[in-house]
Formats: sequence, C-alpha cells, structure tokens
Amino acid sequence: MQSILIIDDDSRIRKNVSEILTMKGFRVVGVSNGQDAIGLFGSDRPSAVLLDLNMAGMNGIETMQHLREIDPKVPVIIVTAYADIPMAVNAIKQGAYDFLTKPLNFGHLVLTINHAVERLMLERRYAELDTTFNSALEAALGPSEATRKLIDQVRRIAASDFVLLIQGETGSGKTYLANLIHSISRRSAKPFVKVSIGSLQESVVESELFGYEKGAFTGAEKTKKGFFEIADGGTLFIDDLDNISSAVQGKLLSIVEDRKVFRVGSPVPSDIDIRIICATNADILKLVAEKKFREDLFFRLSEITLRIPPLRERRDDIDFFAKKFLIEACTELNSSVCSLSDDAKDMLLRYPWPGNIRQIKNVMKQAAVHAGDDIIRAADIEGLLISDPERAESPDSAGNSGFAIKNAEKAAIEKALEHTGGQKLKAASLLQIDYKTLVRKMKEYSID
Repeated sequence: MQSILIIDDDSRIRKNVSEILTMKGFRVVGVSNGQDAIGLFGSDRPSAVLLDLNMAGMNGIETMQHLREIDPKVPVIIVTAYADIPMAVNAIKQGAYDFLTKPLNFGHLVLTINHAVERLMLERRYAELDTTFNSALEAALGPSEATRKLIDQVRRIAASDFVLLIQGETGSGKTYLANLIHSISRRSAKPFVKVSIGSLQESVVESELFGYEKGAFTGAEKTKKGFFEIADGGTLFIDDLDNISSAVQGKLLSIVEDRKVFRVGSPVPSDIDIRIICATNADILKLVAEKKFREDLFFRLSEITLRIPPLRERRDDIDFFAKKFLIEACTELNSSVCSLSDDAKDMLLRYPWPGNIRQIKNVMKQAAVHAGDDIIRAADIEGLLISDPERAESPDSAGNSGFAIKNAEKAAIEKALEHTGGQKLKAASLLQIDYKTLVRKMKEYSID
C-alpha cells in the first residue's frame, strides 16, 4: 500500500483529505508542522507528500527543501491559496511536483496524487533496472574502470541507429559487444546477422552480402537474399571490415547512404531498414592513409567508434575473467578445482594476453582439466601460455609491451603451424582467427 504524508496546520483539511485518500486505497499519515514532518519523512519514506505552503513556524518552502535533502525523488505537491500561486510556481522551480489551490477539488487531488505516485514507482523501477543492467554488463565485460567507461558508451548509443565501428584486438569480444548492443536496442526482436569477411572467399563476398538473382552467374540456380536483406529490421554485424575489397567498398558506401541494396544481376533495388555495426582489429586510419580503404566509407561507418581496450590494459579484468572462466570450467567438469594460488595470480597478471579474453578462457579451461589438486598453481599454467610469463612485462613497463605482444603473437602462430604441419587454414582455426588475418600476420612477422 502506497503511503501519503499530509503536512497542514488545518486539522479539518488533514481529516477530509485523509478520508478521501484512504477510500482510494492509500495509507495516510498527517502532521501539523514541518518539524514533525521531517522526522516522520526520514523514518517512514512516503510515496508522495501533500504540503501546505503557508504554515506557522517552518513554512512550506523551507519544509520542502529539508525533505528534498533527505530524498529528492519523493514527489511533493504544494497546496496553496489562489493568491499565492506565484509562490507555488517558485516552489515548482525548486523541485515541487505540482501545486493545487484551495478550496481543494478532491477529484483533481486524487488524480494528481495517482500520477505523482506512478512517476515515483517508475523512477524506482528504472533505478532498479539500471543497477541490474550495469551489474549484468560488468558481469559480462569486467569490472575495471576502462570497462565501465565502455559500458557507459554502450548505454548511451544502444537505443540509436548510429552506424558503429568497434575496434579491438583479436579475442577482445567485438562480436559479443555487437550482439549485446543489438539485444538492448529497439531492434532486439529482429535478426542479428553476423558476416565475417575474413572467412569468405573474395569471389563470393559480394554475392553473400548483397544476394543474387537466378542466372546472375554460373551456379546461381535460384534467387538468394544476401546478408543485408536477411538482417532487414534488425542489425547486420560486419566483422573483419579491413578485408573488404575496393570494389565492394564502393557498393557498401552506396548502401549505407541510400539504404537500398542491389542483388547481383538485378537492376531493381530492395529497400532495407537495418542498423550496421562493423568491427576490425586493424588500424583502419592507417589503411585509409595508405589508400587501401576508402576515406568516405570510413567516415560513414564510424559515426560512433567504440574501442575495446586489450586485456593487458585492464588488469582488474584479468583476475575477474580468470575466476569467472575457472568457475565455469569446473562447473562443466564437475571438478573441485575452484581457486588460484598467489603465484598463479601473479603469473596471470604479468602475462600480456595477446589473445585477450578468448585466450584467458581457453587457458583456464585447460588448467582446470590438468590441475593436480583443488588449487591451480603457476606450474599448472606456465605450459599453457604462449610465451615465458617470467619475461612478460609488468603493468609498469608499458613502453615495451608492444614488443612483447608481437613476440607472443609470433610464437603462437609458429606453434600453431608446427602443430598443423604447416596447414594455414587449420592453424587459423586453432588460433581462432580468420585465414586472411593469419596470412597478414605471417607476412608481418616474416614467417615462412
């Protein structure tokens, strides 16, 4: 039952209003002065306050100021004589919900009280959902300050239709973040469609993205929708954006600008209503400067840019994800392993994590399988890390961290190729990266 606090030095008004509101299902408490009201308000927070503006001693304005210091969300409705309307307007400027004039119209009074209480309930519910929402995002993305800033950005842009560009290293969670944004957007009931450009052969990228008409090329035995049309009404997530060829970049620019897509072999466009989210682990601006990526397309696809910091820049998240994935692995394995020794924690914090969240999840799963007792120690982890953790930079040695990451990446690629007998496609699958990225990294690190 919602409670209403009546503050009025006229006992007749308190009695009459109490009877009306009680009949309407409210619990009513009445006091004759501001001082008593403040004490009662602090111990028994009401859903709304009906406050007389002119009272002996502490007046309505002063009383309201004290109440708002205790809880500014509880709506305060001012009651005043007709001649004091300017004072009531001033009270609203200072935070009052509304004002009513004497003699009271009880129908209007009940309606105003109901609206005030409904607003408070909505605000409290929103605050509750807001807290739950933040907790859910932190549970998924991590509790570090860098992650909280990212969460704040996600909250601000999720409801919009801005084209997003998500930048982050391999394994940092770009796909997860894109899916999360879709799930809390107004398009959540519609499809979330992901296309990884790096996993497609260059010859089929255009037909897969845009679709094709029957007979458009050899093998086109029937008309097929592309990813843009499949995602209509929802979100299209284009991963590995940097792998799009120059020819396809031009067509993509046209689609982003006109929201029309031409299937291969069709002169008639199809209208599309989608949100586009792109992702890359490459330095797009560098590619733009090198004329490998269209500048006009870059600006259209980066209306909003979100950067996922690498795990090595989020030390608080390393411990968080290590424990999270360890618990998940132990639950799945029905294992008693459930904690990390101090030396294991230190090793995890010192390691640069070139594979980011994806890598730490894999390491914790394997550690849970191979651990000798209930505690995972450094020795259980050491062999699972790509490079020697004792050589990994400490959090304070940021100046050399890029060198360490490159060494770690190179070692991981060489190890994967050795394991697969030099088969690049299998090595890429083992490393959980696309084939084109593997080839580019091999060239960068001069790996034959």
